[in-house]
Amino acid sequence: MMRLAGIDLTEESLLRLVVRLRRAGLGVQADRIVDVLMSMQTQVPLRHPDRVAILTVLDDPPDDLAELRGVLLAEHEGRVRGGLV
Repeated sequence: MMRLAGIDLTEESLLRLVVRLRRAGLGVQADRIVDVLMSMQTQVPLRHPDRVAILTVLDDPPDDLAELRGVLLAEHEGRVRGGLV
């Protein structure tokens, strides 16, 4: 298990996310997740561009990534309301 945006995800779910990112041409974000997986860390630190990229590829998420999308979307909407984006 690994945490991404406070959500526990399996390696399989993270790899599914990596594939979506690569297919969308977002290799930098995909590589960050792979690097964390390979280094056996338990948490993926996300920067703003990472969050936006993930939201981009999760417009119609599979069940195992739906909670991640919900959390990231709520955070993004809060930043927009707060004038941070």
